[in-house]
Amino acid sequence: MKENSPTVIEKECPLEFAVKAISGKWKIPIIWRMHQGEKRPSELLRGIVKVDRRVLNQQLKEMQEAGIIHKQSFNELPPRVEYTLTELGEGLVKVLWELNGWGRELLKSEALKQLDNPPKAGQGGCIED
Repeated sequence: MKENSPTVIEKECPLEFAVKAISGKWKIPIIWRMHQGEKRPSELLRGIVKVDRRVLNQQLKEMQEAGIIHKQSFNELPPRVEYTLTELGEGLVKVLWELNGWGRELLKSEALKQLDNPPKAGQGGCIED
């Protein structure tokens, strides 16, 4: 008797792997600020108002482990740390620009849907020009 049980092979999906690497509420704003030249955690904290220092440090650590950013520690008093985008991180910025363009198209599409089906009173639905 022949067994016909399917074999399950664990594969890593590149898209899921990429999304996991940048998932986190503050990772994309952190990457964006670094791309604009901010390098020190204090600069990032000032630029991303609502992020908590502990959460910022955790997300920086995760992105460092993923190879998206590089951490440089200086042997000074007071201690100084700077983060920069790696080549992989710079490539991600290019992808984020593309995703931003797609987001604009999505917003236009949603705005058109809202015009076709205006929200009822109390449901929100602010469409800006």
